[in-house]
Amino acid sequence: MANMQLHQLQGNLERLKMYRMAEILPEYLKVAVDRKLAHQDFIEGLIEEEITFKTERSIKYKIKRAKFPLIKTLDGFDFSFQTTVSKEKLNELANLSFIDRKENVIFLGPPGVGKTHLAISLGVKACENKYTVMFLTASDLISQLTSSLADRTFQQELKRFAQYKLIIVDEIGYLPIDQVGANLFFQFITSRYEKSSIIITSNKSFSNWGQIFADNVLATAILDRLLHHANIVNIKGESYRLKDRKKELLTQEK
Repeated sequence: MANMQLHQLQGNLERLKMYRMAEILPEYLKVAVDRKLAHQDFIEGLIEEEITFKTERSIKYKIKRAKFPLIKTLDGFDFSFQTTVSKEKLNELANLSFIDRKENVIFLGPPGVGKTHLAISLGVKACENKYTVMFLTASDLISQLTSSLADRTFQQELKRFAQYKLIIVDEIGYLPIDQVGANLFFQFITSRYEKSSIIITSNKSFSNWGQIFADNVLATAILDRLLHHANIVNIKGESYRLKDRKKELLTQEK
């Protein structure tokens, strides 16, 4: 293929936003000649490269848009340390059918046991499977909802959240929530009830949620909606962050 023809074809591919095909076309033409590829195989190979490129780019975009504080995977979770966590249960959740069923996942346990790790792992898995995901702490969520209430965009904010198939709300219970924030959180939960999924992590048992929201009745209403279709993972192990420190102290004692 003449250089002018090749440049023109690359330009046309770029105009069609087939950037990967345009990029690899010169080298792929050489491979096609060397291997004597049939026309159909040549075209199929180019298309597969473009699909792979677009898929990987889409996943990267979804992960970036989710705003995870860091990237975690189930492969990186130490199930041998946290023996109260069922690997089979987490692998079952990782098939993401709970999102299709519009169910919730709630991780309960003391600080440092891996709740956020597991929540992010499922969120990353969801991004890889083309679901839209958002991660935010409970305090950030309350702050955003409160700000939207102040500038009268609360309903628009709920509609923005509704665009996400999965929202991860991390660290419920670490900071107190006032009456206004509790009411806004209730409306947030209600807006997603039986429509989209939520993953929540909390260091407080459900019996203590009345303290978190400073209102037992409201806490009950929130839990009623969250738990109606929920997968609960209760972690009772020790803190990951303390295990290495304990090893250091034991070594020093020896």
